[in-house]
Amino acid sequence: MARAQGARALMTLAFETTYGTPPVTGFTRMPFASTSLGAEQPLLNSELLGYGRDPLAPIKDAVTADGDIVVPLDAVALGFWLKAAFGAPTTTGSGPWTHEFQSGSWTLPSMSIETGMPEIPRYAMYSGCVLDQITWQMQRSGLLTATARLVAQGETVGTTTSAGTPTALELKRFGHFNGSITRNGSALGNVVSAEITYANNLDRIETIRSDGRIDGADPSIAALTGRIEVRFADQTLVTQAINGEACEMEFAYVLPSGESFTFTVHAVYLPRPRVEISGPQGVQATFDWQAARDSVVGRMCTATLVNDVETY
Repeated sequence: MARAQGARALMTLAFETTYGTPPVTGFTRMPFASTSLGAEQPLLNSELLGYGRDPLAPIKDAVTADGDIVVPLDAVALGFWLKAAFGAPTTTGSGPWTHEFQSGSWTLPSMSIETGMPEIPRYAMYSGCVLDQITWQMQRSGLLTATARLVAQGETVGTTTSAGTPTALELKRFGHFNGSITRNGSALGNVVSAEITYANNLDRIETIRSDGRIDGADPSIAALTGRIEVRFADQTLVTQAINGEACEMEFAYVLPSGESFTFTVHAVYLPRPRVEISGPQGVQATFDWQAARDSVVGRMCTATLVNDVETY
């Protein structure tokens, strides 16, 4: 008897033309480390009396389809997740191409994502997937991954794939040693770790339907937050926090082959931190920063991906 193993799992993705309707073609095989994307439908206990101590049969509640996907930060597949987070990019160049994703779009594309376990076989198609949040960390070592949180409309399970023959991607993965952080154009030193979270704060349209699914997931006011932990070496960041000023921060990765990913936050506001001396070791300070719309640039952030992919 075959047993499902994560090592044999497959994931494919395609953007939808109509929300909740999986396309027939155009799927791409996506690299991923883990996923909790799935649909669940809880049972409601019967509240009726008069039938003895044994309860009556439960009834089904509404369907909820959502979950997280942990993906590598790489120079090719990352473009699909950036398109899901910000919308279609503005692409320039003639190889390599520069894809610029901007925050502030009122509409976001939906995706169909299929996860497959061929040994069962079980192929689950999640339609109407909209990206709610993407987050990643910067540190000195370890594997560099991002977590994409999705809200889907529903799940359809079959014994054969509905993705046809998906396009395979060349994996060009960024590492932590490729990363750098700048503040107002100058390298920001003494940074121990950093965390970036962009959220679309989706509003689920929970209308009454016979299938129990949602009607959509609309983006509301976005949020861009994070955390930087620094060795306390000067008063630059603390002074900025006290003065209530904004700065521009840039989180970047560059591969030796020329591919790059640059995430620019145009207006970062820092809180005044508590500076603790916890022992004889170096003193560190943590800033839980927030971003806002920059009045000059006209948006909150810009993600720029340079690679050999012509279009997303």
